[in-house]
Amino acid sequence: MNFLTHFGRYLLMLKGMFTSAENKKMFWKEYIKQCVDIGIGSLPIVVIISFFLGAVMTVQTAAQLVSPLVPLTTIGIIVRDGMFLEFAPTFLSIVLAGVVGSKIASELGNMRVSEQIDALEIMGINTKNYLILPKILGAFTMVPVLVGISAVVGIYGGYLVGSWSGAIPAEIFITGIRKGLDTHYIVIAFYKSFIFSFIISTVPSYFGFYVKGGALEIGKAGTQSVVVSCILILVADYIVAAIAL
Repeated sequence: MNFLTHFGRYLLMLKGMFTSAENKKMFWKEYIKQCVDIGIGSLPIVVIISFFLGAVMTVQTAAQLVSPLVPLTTIGIIVRDGMFLEFAPTFLSIVLAGVVGSKIASELGNMRVSEQIDALEIMGINTKNYLILPKILGAFTMVPVLVGISAVVGIYGGYLVGSWSGAIPAEIFITGIRKGLDTHYIVIAFYKSFIFSFIISTVPSYFGFYVKGGALEIGKAGTQSVVVSCILILVADYIVAAIAL
């Protein structure tokens, strides 16, 4: 199928989600389940990656600042702004596209191949609303939380490694973090997180929901969803940066 066919079917999928839930109790239960899967399930890898991102930024920036004309507080500023503007929202979302997106695509693809979705539709259930919308709302809820945690852990990782390695004294790093903080950067980070959470949840849902074939096609759908999600995240990242900065 060509791009326009995929895009049109993607929009029809989104349109089909927005109806009132037949069973609000079951919908709420599925929404909470998705929040737990996306939030708690992704938290360990988010903490590990964010910590070492902040650590690497601190060490590499300190190694480059050989000029005595540049104050060491610049290291804290670079780590802080780098985590808020790019690494926490964008890099983390690319990781989540692989972790969460592939899971969503494989889960829906398996339900499609095993005809569970067909059985639900025969029962008169709006499968798009029941299966996909909770995933999107769960991503909207938890991805911004994970982005905030990532930024804090990344800065803390830079602080710890900087003081342990002797690259920068702890008090100077803290002074750099506090110096010239622009809250607009934090707002941009959360704008990005909401946009990226939509991509992370809807694109894999599309590829998984419309998969045809067997186990091989489910694997291909998962791969396609991750690739397309990463490309869209990077494109959206550029558009937000060009407009907001």
